[in-house]
Amino acid sequence: MPHRKPSPAHSAALGANPERARHHNRRVVLETLRQHGRLGRSDIAHLTRLTAQTVSNIVAELLDEGYLIELGRRRTARGQPPVEFAINADGGLTAGMEIAADHITTVLVDLSGDVRAQRVAPLPDLAVEAVQALAAAELARARATPGLPERLLGCGVVMPGPFDFEGTLTVGSTALPGWTGHDVTALMSAALGTPVTIENDATAAAVGEHLYGIGRNLRHFCLVYFGLGLGLGLMFDGEPYRGAFGNAGEIGHIPVVPHGEACICGRQGCLERYVSPAALRDALRRAGIDQIDADGIARLHAEGHPVVTGWIAQAGSLLAPVLGLLENLFDPETIVLGGAMPDSIIDALIAAAGPLPLSVARRGDRSVPRVQRGATGQFTAALGAAALPLLDATAPRLVRNPTNADEGEPAAADGASPS
Repeated sequence: MPHRKPSPAHSAALGANPERARHHNRRVVLETLRQHGRLGRSDIAHLTRLTAQTVSNIVAELLDEGYLIELGRRRTARGQPPVEFAINADGGLTAGMEIAADHITTVLVDLSGDVRAQRVAPLPDLAVEAVQALAAAELARARATPGLPERLLGCGVVMPGPFDFEGTLTVGSTALPGWTGHDVTALMSAALGTPVTIENDATAAAVGEHLYGIGRNLRHFCLVYFGLGLGLGLMFDGEPYRGAFGNAGEIGHIPVVPHGEACICGRQGCLERYVSPAALRDALRRAGIDQIDADGIARLHAEGHPVVTGWIAQAGSLLAPVLGLLENLFDPETIVLGGAMPDSIIDALIAAAGPLPLSVARRGDRSVPRVQRGATGQFTAALGAAALPLLDATAPRLVRNPTNADEGEPAAADGASPS
């Protein structure tokens, strides 16, 4: 019987068959212990809404496989104290890698969420084979750091989008030159020798800021990400929002200047042609300043160079209405600016964007600023990428073909599914 392509109008949550639910629930237990530290079985059952028997079975499996360690009994005033468990930090690593326009950033994170190694290497050649070779070498160098666990559970790889998630994963026309039409998942899995999860750089950056930066205490925020261009990561109720095909947040291609500069997407006057690291470097290049890195840009700003200060003024004025639009569309707790820009430039951009336009965010006294700089710097996207091998398995997801749901990943589990 021929495979019938599902209608986009018929999305459905994946069913909870026992095997799929078991894998999902294992990741839920791991993530709960990462968030809360040491817990007893009854604590885990209460937090996850899994049955006591399910938790007992999963904890036994994870102990046997080295993901958890037993800490002994909790000290209590009365009754039989419960045995507590915690993540075994040395039970394995996840890798995160950001492939940017001119560099590759790599981090290794243990199961407890601690960063155990980090590297940044220049990327002189964007050809597919060159990127594969450098990525493999950088992962090998990071894993050679003394004292690391041997087990690598997978690697999250982030790069500029947009992506096409129909069939094989491909990269669209505004991404890295030379990568259009390639199956990135297969290419990077082959190069790195480990399972790979591909993600949009801005979405991964939002995950990184949520786990490691100022987003740790926030459930709803937007992250305007300065990468190859300008992207937007969206965190809704503590989970990244990707959109139907993983391309939510392509704000760089919002037209802001009528009949403006030509953009690689084929239109004119797009936001990222004026507000992005590439736009700032273009302005400097026109002034005869070429081959300058982030530190050099920060120095020019500190010196009050007119090209840099002029660019900040123009970029801030173009960014301001977009920030107001984001507030009206998504009602976030805050908007974060981060990525491949010096901190001083981001701070100046925020100042240049003020006063911000009227929006739903103007609710009187606010404990959280409407707009603020992120806290994780150039490692934001790579840190988010390192969470992807586990995050993808714990996050509820939709599939577009309910008739073939048993071929997919774990569904959203409410704790009642079998172990």
